[in-house]
Amino acid sequence: MGTVVVSAGLLTAVALVIRGMIRDKKQGKTGCGGDCSRCRGCH
Repeated sequence: MGTVVVSAGLLTAVALVIRGMIRDKKQGKTGCGGDCSRCRGCH
C-alpha cells in the first residue's frame, strides 16, 4: 500500500513539472531558444 501511495505522489509531481515546462515554453520563458535578440546569456 505504501508503494502505491509513494508512486502516485511521485507521478503527480513529475506531471506537474512537465506541465509547468510546457506552459513556460508556450509563453516563451525558455531562455533564448536560438533567437539571439532574446538571449539572456545562456551561451
